[in-house]
Order: sequence, then C-alpha cells, then structure tokens
Amino acid sequence: MSKVLVVYYSQSGQLRRVTESLIEPLQASGARVDVAALEPQQPYPFPWPFWQFLDAFPECVYLDPRPIKAWQAAGPYDLILLCYTVWFLSPAPPVTAFLQSAASRELLHDTPVVTVTACRNMWIQAQEDIKALLAPTGARHCDHVALVDPGPALATFITTPRWMFTGRRDAFWGMPAAGLRDQDIAASRRFGRALATALAAGRLDGSRPVLAGLAAARIDPALMLSERIGKRSFRIWGRLVRAAGRPGAAARRPVLALYITTLILMIVTIVPLTMLLRAALWPVLKKRMLAQAAIYEAPSGCGTDRMGEFA
Repeated sequence: MSKVLVVYYSQSGQLRRVTESLIEPLQASGARVDVAALEPQQPYPFPWPFWQFLDAFPECVYLDPRPIKAWQAAGPYDLILLCYTVWFLSPAPPVTAFLQSAASRELLHDTPVVTVTACRNMWIQAQEDIKALLAPTGARHCDHVALVDPGPALATFITTPRWMFTGRRDAFWGMPAAGLRDQDIAASRRFGRALATALAAGRLDGSRPVLAGLAAARIDPALMLSERIGKRSFRIWGRLVRAAGRPGAAARRPVLALYITTLILMIVTIVPLTMLLRAALWPVLKKRMLAQAAIYEAPSGCGTDRMGEFA
C-alpha cells in the first residue's frame, strides 16, 4: 500500500477543496493518504481587516513567517503533495514555516514531491521561492500544478481584494465570481488519477514528471514582466516597512499607507503599460518569452496530449 502525505494551508477554503478533489482518486486506489492542514500558532484572519492584511506583506515576502503548531507525520512516504496559496507573489507563510522546519527536512528528503498552487493568476515568483526552499531538503520535486482564477486579469484586481476583505466572491457589476470555478476544482481529479496510476505502476520515483500532458501549469507570458516588477517592488517596500518596526507596530502605518498608494498607482499605470508593451513587441520577443515561460512551467508543463487518458 502506497503512503501519501498531503500538506496544505487554506484560508478561504478554496485550496482545501482543490486538495480534496485531487486526492480523491488516490484514496479510491487504496493508497493511505495522510492529510496535514498547517495551523499558525497565531491564526491569520479571514476575511482580512485592511491594515492587518498590509502589515502581513513584508514578512511574507521576506520568508519570515509566524510559527506553526507542531504536528506528527508517520513517514516515510512514497509521495508528498505540498499545496499552497500565493500571498504577495510569495508562498503563504505557514507553508514557508513548514519548509523551514527541521521536520520538513526529514520528511521531504529523497521523497517525490508534487507542488500544487491555487491563486489569482501570478504564481511564478512564489514557485521560485518554493523551489529554493525545497532544495536544501533534498526533496525530489517532480511535478507542479498551478490552478488559476479564469477571470480577466484586470477584473481580478477588483474581485480578489473584495473576496479577501469581505469574504464575498460572487459575481457583481458584470464581473465574474472570484476564484476557481467548481468545474475547475472537480477537473483537478485528473492529477490524482495520474498520480495513482504512476504509484501503482512504480513509476513515481521523483526522477521525471508524471503529470506532463495534463495542462498542469500554464503561464500567461503577458504577466511575466509585471510579476517580476511586482516582486521587486514588494521587496523594496517590505524592507522599508520592516525598518519602521515589528509587525503590528504603529510606526509601520504611514509607510504602509504610502506603499498602498504606490501599489494602486502601479496597478493602474505600470501593469497596463507592460501588457501593452508586451503586445507591441510580441512579434520580436515571442520566441524568447515562450521559451522563458516553458522554463517556469516545468517540470509538468502546459501540454494537453494526455487529457483524454485521465478525464
């Protein structure tokens, strides 16, 4: 009997639903699936109060998370699924805390690991952080799944904050509902089916992807530059906010106010400009940008040639 560990952190419940859908075929196959929901010692609120949300970003970007509650895992495992959400173009802090722990090094060492994210539409920089955190553990990172909000990029700048600050994700004013659609979550079962098949056949050893051809990770090249600029901005402002005081300090408030003003200006000016610039230069940059996207989409990639096999 194969042993699978699923580690995840979900605030809104969306990633929990994705996780449940994905592991259903593994459980049906007879594999033992242990699920560990990470819990911060000091919980993060949801919906978020506005200033608490802003105050969380510097430590998130600098991978300096709050401690999580201790838990026990009955390893070793044949496969570990690491499921995370994206905060400020970085992994959610509880997942960062797990990957920085001594327990994670023991669990992940020499073990096949599949990473799974569910987010708005930008996950490249967070996944680069995850890969950097996985490297010292000796994990065999073999696949990555990225499920993104299908709404238009500009609309999600409104629908996602509304969800975070009010808890409401329904469609309004002609804009789509925030987050993944029910059919997208249900369709994630294909990854569980492929993993169960690979485990049963003894092919899931971490040396090669088993989710290739299942549209596991697709990047919008138009957003790559915006994401790179955004992450750099977060790090610059994060350093300034951290210099003003510890989390929750009143001295942070003026810097955070200046930051959010700058961020809004970036969203309404730099983001559209970079998208227009990318569109204008696409004929010249197409080959280079698609090659860069393929690197970020690895190891599983965005191919669809095996979709019928695990539908």
